[in-house]
Order: sequence, then C-alpha cells, then structure tokens
Amino acid sequence: MTSTLPVRPPRTPAEWAAYYALRYAVLRQPWQQPPGSERVPADDEPGTVHALLLADETAEPPVALAVGMLQPTGNGQGQIRFMAVAPEAAGQGLGREVVAYLEAQARAAGLAEVVLHSREAAVGFYEKLGYAVVEPSHLLFGVIPHFLMQKQL
Repeated sequence: MTSTLPVRPPRTPAEWAAYYALRYAVLRQPWQQPPGSERVPADDEPGTVHALLLADETAEPPVALAVGMLQPTGNGQGQIRFMAVAPEAAGQGLGREVVAYLEAQARAAGLAEVVLHSREAAVGFYEKLGYAVVEPSHLLFGVIPHFLMQKQL
C-alpha cells in the first residue's frame, strides 16, 4: 500500500476527516482516549503546517497513509507533532517523507531548528533522520515514555 503521491496539506473536508481519523486511530484510540482528543488548538493557529499522504488521490472517501504537523514555537524553532503512519503502511518510508516535507516547510518559514517529543518506540526512527535526544520528556497517558529531540536545519 505504498503511496507515490506527494505529501501536501489536506484540501477538502473529506481529506481533513481522513487526516484526523488517522491521528485518532494511531495516536489516541489504542489508549482509550475519546474522539476529539486528536485535535488541539494549535491545529488552527497561523503558521501551523499540516502534512497528509494519501493512498490514492481519487479514492472516496480519501484514505490517509501518513500525517504530521509542524507548529512554529517562536525564536526560529518549530515543533513536529502528531506524526502517524497507518499500520498497514508502516516500514515503507512514508513517515520519512512526511518529516522531510515538514522540515522543508520549516526551512521555507525561516526556522533554524525543529524539536519533537518522540514516543520511546520511535526514537530510533528520528535518530536516523538526524534528530538527537535532548532529555526524557513526559509520560503520555501514564504509560508511553517520550523524549525531547532536536535537529538543526
């Protein structure tokens, strides 16, 4: 189920629905979090960049394979948040494509550094992309260790 489509922002209400559905299915539902918990006020802030990789440009409804978000945090820094890849598409490089897109958007916006809070299981993925662990971060839902990571652009 590899996508050859470009990473881009969601454009239609159906694409936004697919975007948020994947965020929920991968990042919230497995921990019994309520629908809607995949959304945050930063989603709508000026400068926030959303990344969507679809399975097929013509599918109705659209099917999201990978998503992510870049939130400017000030002082030339941005934060990657809500990275998710559909389980059936894992290991195919789609997450790497989303990160590359978000980093390119960060550079275009004049940002010099990107940070993120990686789940413990994803630290190696981000290290391969040039991110370094700064320190342990927080425990999400009381069970998922996170680590603050950063990369200079």
